[in-house]
Amino acid sequence: MTDQQESPSRLGWLEAGGSHRELGLALGRRGRRAVHERLLATPLWREVTAPRHTARVQRLLAATAERLPWVMEELEGLAEGLALPLGEVAAWNCRGDLLAGVPDGCTTLVLPGPEPLIAHNEDGLPCLDGECFLARLTPPGQPALLGFCYPGSLPGHTFSVTEAGLVVTVNNLRLSGVLPELPRMVLSRELLRQPDLPAARALLESAPAGGGFHFTLAGRGEGGRIEVASAEVGAGRCAWRRLEGPALHANHCLRLDLPQVITDSSADRQRRGEALLAAGVRDPLALLHDTGGEGLPILRRDPDDPDEENTLATALFRIAAQGVTWRIQVPGEAGIRQGSGAG
Repeated sequence: MTDQQESPSRLGWLEAGGSHRELGLALGRRGRRAVHERLLATPLWREVTAPRHTARVQRLLAATAERLPWVMEELEGLAEGLALPLGEVAAWNCRGDLLAGVPDGCTTLVLPGPEPLIAHNEDGLPCLDGECFLARLTPPGQPALLGFCYPGSLPGHTFSVTEAGLVVTVNNLRLSGVLPELPRMVLSRELLRQPDLPAARALLESAPAGGGFHFTLAGRGEGGRIEVASAEVGAGRCAWRRLEGPALHANHCLRLDLPQVITDSSADRQRRGEALLAAGVRDPLALLHDTGGEGLPILRRDPDDPDEENTLATALFRIAAQGVTWRIQVPGEAGIRQGSGAG
């Protein structure tokens, strides 16, 4: 991988290798200050870690340890690095399985072609603005990865690129009535070790029940061709489709018929994005940084956002036969991180 900055960026950076526990430990130490100073005081942290969720969290932890012991090691290292009890850290990483209305937003744009482009707004808690970071991780026996990380969270549920050439961006789906069997953030972490799109599809289509995620994926498909796909996943179901034309996805299911919460912001961003695409807009930043329309904007910087989410970073991934190039910027600043590959 290469990484360079056109000008200084306040988006943090972490490089770590070693065992899965050591990776988790490094992630925990990197995010410890922000978690203790900002996250622990939020109503969401208190809600997710409330005693009424303890039995469910312990059941999800047991399922993680049985199915994916290496992810369990990362969680244990993460808790140690954060200097917090494992149960609280595990609950935070199960937040979308415990609650339907967690403030994890995001908008993803796909522009197919010979060298397809995936562009993504990462929307999260405003209190973590300036506290997130990019992590270049080298797990044992798995593809190296570059991922956008929130303090206190496993990598994989935001946007990432791996050494295998797999690009993954993730949008929260607010499903209701789900009885989770495996945390959705554990599934998204497992996704990053897949070698290609067929393997990724097989994983998602066989996934146990969990909270909802929408994945946009790009990489080598059948016959080694570069392909882009969309997958809505949750409650043990998966709607997978190959993307052949421009597409946008916010934070609700468009194809899976499941009980869900559709917020005004998600509906407005979906409507506005589709209207811009229909009008011929193809500049990814013009679309993802749009503040027009009659409803709530695609670019989210209002501290009083009704879903308690702000756009914390915008990522652009260009996928070519020679590899993946990427460009990441924090809205409102001139600094840009850009590079290629993930190893």
